[in-house]
Amino acid sequence: MSRFQVKKVAVLGAGVMGAQIAAHLVNVKVPVVLFDLPAKEGPKSGIVTKAIDGLKKLKPSPLGVADDAALIQAANYEEHMALLGECDLVIEAIAERMDWKLDLYKKIAPFVAPHAIVASNTSGLSITKLSEALPQAIKPRFCGIHFFNPPRYMYLVELIATPATQPHILDDLEAFVTTGLGKGVVRAKDTPNFIANRVGIAGMLATMREVEKFGLTYDVVDDLTGKKLGRASSGTFRTADVVGLDTMAHVIKTLQDNLNADTDPFYGSFGTPDVLKKLLDMGNLGQKTKAGFYKKAGRDVLRFDAARGDYVPGGEKADEVYGRMLKKPAGERLKLLRDSQGPQGQFLWAILRNSFHYAAVHLASIAETARDVDFAMRWGFGMKQGPFELWQEAGWLQVAQWIQEDIDAGKALSKAPLPDWVFKGPVAEAGGVHTPEGSWNPAAKKFEPRRLLPVHRRQYFPENVLGSGAQAWETAGRTLHEDANIRLWTLDEEVLIASIKTKMHAISPELCEGLQQAVETAEKQFQGLVVWSGDEPFSVGADLQALLPAFIAVGVVAVEDAEAFMQQTMLRLRHASVPVVSAIRGMALGGGCELAVYSQRRVVAVESYIGLVEVGVGLVPGAGGLTYIARRAAEAMEKSTHKDLLPFLTEGFTAAAMAKVGTSALESRKLGYLLDSDVIVPNKDELLYVAVAEAKAMANSGWRAPLKRQFPVAGRSGKATIQGQLVNMRDGGFISAYDFHIASLIANVVCGGDVDPGTLVTEEYLMTLERQAFCELVQHPKTQERILGMLGTGKPVRN
Repeated sequence: MSRFQVKKVAVLGAGVMGAQIAAHLVNVKVPVVLFDLPAKEGPKSGIVTKAIDGLKKLKPSPLGVADDAALIQAANYEEHMALLGECDLVIEAIAERMDWKLDLYKKIAPFVAPHAIVASNTSGLSITKLSEALPQAIKPRFCGIHFFNPPRYMYLVELIATPATQPHILDDLEAFVTTGLGKGVVRAKDTPNFIANRVGIAGMLATMREVEKFGLTYDVVDDLTGKKLGRASSGTFRTADVVGLDTMAHVIKTLQDNLNADTDPFYGSFGTPDVLKKLLDMGNLGQKTKAGFYKKAGRDVLRFDAARGDYVPGGEKADEVYGRMLKKPAGERLKLLRDSQGPQGQFLWAILRNSFHYAAVHLASIAETARDVDFAMRWGFGMKQGPFELWQEAGWLQVAQWIQEDIDAGKALSKAPLPDWVFKGPVAEAGGVHTPEGSWNPAAKKFEPRRLLPVHRRQYFPENVLGSGAQAWETAGRTLHEDANIRLWTLDEEVLIASIKTKMHAISPELCEGLQQAVETAEKQFQGLVVWSGDEPFSVGADLQALLPAFIAVGVVAVEDAEAFMQQTMLRLRHASVPVVSAIRGMALGGGCELAVYSQRRVVAVESYIGLVEVGVGLVPGAGGLTYIARRAAEAMEKSTHKDLLPFLTEGFTAAAMAKVGTSALESRKLGYLLDSDVIVPNKDELLYVAVAEAKAMANSGWRAPLKRQFPVAGRSGKATIQGQLVNMRDGGFISAYDFHIASLIANVVCGGDVDPGTLVTEEYLMTLERQAFCELVQHPKTQERILGMLGTGKPVRN
């Protein structure tokens, strides 16, 4: 087993990609040195310093916590080359100029550590040609590493070997990128634009051609090619705006410069679209210049009209009939689109046919297996299914016949026939390219299983492709109990797993019964309990839709009983005699946040969103959230020499009163929803592995549940201080009168009510205050208006 460790990374180039790669490295606590050219004026590392400062202003933020920008070490090629010797990985991310990259490699080569991996973050240049500038000693340790933009959020990383790259180098790098950076790795062949951009940009170009052919507008196309088609919600043209039209033009040019009609039979469709040329000439590069295919004018979104050369009102939607077609099973859906007489249906069939055709013709040259293509398109372009998965689900041979008929009729983008393996041999017999034995490798003419490195054993239920036959977590292991709300099961007979089954994993009284049963079962038969629900979200909180009928039928008594039972459940989790670990991925909001903080430890995917958001529906946290804030403040004060409780309480109060949500696990730690002892996991697919290991480690170390104890509260004087600040916010127009009322109730709870400062209270006492506040609000017309508004539109009502 390899002992390669990445203790420090050098990133060469402080441009958009280089700086954001450095930001993601500090997000996952990897020390990083960011290099660029020496500045001509001022401090020599001024270029890098400016880039680091710029990271704090970008949206979406490349940093989990803005202050962590200070952890990036600034360097320049004149003064700091010796620092390269301290780095285990060197990532070159300068501009896409072959000559500039080769020149830089010659400069850094003498300083690179003898064990270090050197990788180029290029989106399409030949990795083999880049390696030619390196000395013989570095060539075996050189490869391509292609991050997708923005690096923090995009899951895909492509790794590309040269003929000289030693196999273990890619294995070591894949292990680091998977576990250390939390990414999904696909290995691509050294061909122009690799896999995702090769297929994806060809698809976007083909889409633009079909748009012109069928005379559709950009907003209609985005409506058709977004979520309705199982792709990123931004569709085609909004995605282009986000990526940057100059970036897109560069990738297109890479295809144009490195391919020809002999090497790619689709080359004729790679011309830069006229509309793209027009927008580039206008300087409208997309989101970065606030104008591209779309442009915001106040609250209105305008779309570009190529014929007029100007912007016109946008917002046009596709015909509803095609939305209904796209909800049909795959085979029926494709047949309906192919037989459609309307331009929108014909357009959809054309772009799907083109994607199948292109992927099949190029599979052998760009990837090892069909799995790599499907993963690349899912992870790099936000598709729910890759092209081969959809084709296979719809009926392999039938769809293949339709594609070939269109090719023969001259309707396709190219006359190139589908490869022979599509119609005969193992693929045809299996009904597709993905089977339980593996995915089709046309070069080896066989189905190949996924590469299994030691790092992959940390992923109990990794993402898989349709047809792989991989066991789903919903049926894995041994089930001890299952109902409509929860499944209690185990993988190893040592740790019990509780998986929530309700819609959006909402918390109901019935679910609380299941959680209490989980604790009881774990205490009797297991070392620990892990709450893990397999997919996102962790939990969006209390089930308001279930709560309202009970309130209408029985009155506030039903609400109080339900809240009391939820509180009892949280305390049962906190004081269980075995470790209770919440494994959090996605949103943990409201009651989901309370479930997390009352667990004895949290293992959290780095891109998770945690917060008490009840104010948005006119309520206060009612299942122990405010009690947690008060207790944590008292515990923090106890560890400090400062004996005024209010400063320790302020941040927690503000987070609850303003419904602040940590937009990463790192930010949630700053807000107090995660503790220093909690574990943040970069890769979402390793969450369960780490959580189970954490529960076992806690049990094996003799862990004991916290004893019930009293703690001090800020009392009436603390409440008065907070309310004074709230009055200023209300009178200044920052919050409404009703927001003031809700925040005052929150202040009353976290300060312990009308008691002297320093009064010792119990969790149960504060939970009683919580219930009283919750029940008072749930009867108020303004809260009911907020709840109904949220249930109806999904958006908070401000009243």
